[in-house]
Amino acid sequence: MFTIGDFARHGRVSVRMLRHYDATGLLRPAHVDPASGYRHYTAAQLARLNRIVALKELGFTLQQVRDIVEDKVGTEELRGMLRLRRAELETAMAAAAARLVQVEARLRAIESEGHMPANDVVVKNVPAVRVAELTATAASFRPEDIGPVIGPLYDELFRLLDAAGITPTGPGVAYYEDAPEGEGRISVHAAVEVSAPVQDGDFRVHDLPSLGEAATIVHHGSMDTVVPTAQALAHWIDAHGYRSAGYPREVNLECPENRDDWVTELQVAVDRG
Repeated sequence: MFTIGDFARHGRVSVRMLRHYDATGLLRPAHVDPASGYRHYTAAQLARLNRIVALKELGFTLQQVRDIVEDKVGTEELRGMLRLRRAELETAMAAAAARLVQVEARLRAIESEGHMPANDVVVKNVPAVRVAELTATAASFRPEDIGPVIGPLYDELFRLLDAAGITPTGPGVAYYEDAPEGEGRISVHAAVEVSAPVQDGDFRVHDLPSLGEAATIVHHGSMDTVVPTAQALAHWIDAHGYRSAGYPREVNLECPENRDDWVTELQVAVDRG
C-alpha cells in the first residue's frame, strides 16, 4: 500500500485533491489506520483515479463523474456525453483562437502606428454598381461579430444566385450601416456585382450608389486581421485633412480558399470638410 503522499505522487495529483475525493466519496482510501487516521491506497486504485481526473478535465461535474465511474451511466449515454463535451471544447477552442487573432490584430495596430507609407492609400472615384445582396444584423462592427454573420450570408447569396441562373459579373462588395434597432448593432450587406434587372425577392438586386471621392487601401489577409489596415486608413484620412463619412466598403478582390491569402480593398467616402 501507499501513503497518501506516495499515492498522490504516483497519480500526479495533490494530497489536497485526494482528501477532497475521500470527503465526497469519490475515491475512498483502501485502508485508514484507526489509530493515526492515516490514509493508505493501493496501486489498483490508480485506475479509478485516472478516470476521475480525465472526466473532471473534460468538464463533468463530481456527480456525473461518480455516476460514470460507478457504472451508473450506460455505454451509449457515456458516448453521447463525451461527444457533446468534445463539441463544447472544440467550440471553446475556436472562440479562444478567434480572440487570439483579434488580440494580435490590435497589437499590430499599436505597433504599426505612424509607419504606414502615404502611397498605400489611393483617393479615387468609386462609381455606382449594380449588386445582388442579402442583409442581416450583427451585434457590433467588431470583426468577431461581423465574421459569423457575413460568411453565411455570402454562402446563401451564391446559392440563391446559382438557383436563379444569375452569374456574378464582378467582385463581392460588403457594406455596413447602423441598424434601425440601435444599441451599436450593424446592418450587414453581403453583395456581389451582377447585371440582372432590379428586383426584390429571395435576394435584392439594386444599384449601390457611388461613393464619389473615396480614400482606398488594400488589405492582405483574413478580414479577422483588418483592424491595423483600417486604422492606418483612418490615420491617413485625418493626416491629409479629409473627413470620412460612413463605414468602409469592402471589395473582395481575391478570395481563395485560404483566408490568409484574401485581398480586399477598403473604400471610405471622404471630402475636404
